Amino acid sequence: MAMVLLGIGLVLVVEGLVLALAPSRIEEALDLLRAMRPEQRRTAGLVALALGVGIVWLAQRLAG
Repeated sequence: MAMVLLGIGLVLVVEGLVLALAPSRIEEALDLLRAMRPEQRRTAGLVALALGVGIVWLAQRLAG
């Protein structure tokens, strides 16, 4: 449970930094997402998911 809370906290830190330091870039990123076809967004999401799982797995291997 502590790892889940840590993960959520880290996501919120990164999201907060992006919103605080570059709010106009968020609008540009949203425009870019709107321009993508749904299949492209799904593929990008799956790639991000796979990378996230890989990073979590690697972190667990290095920590343990």
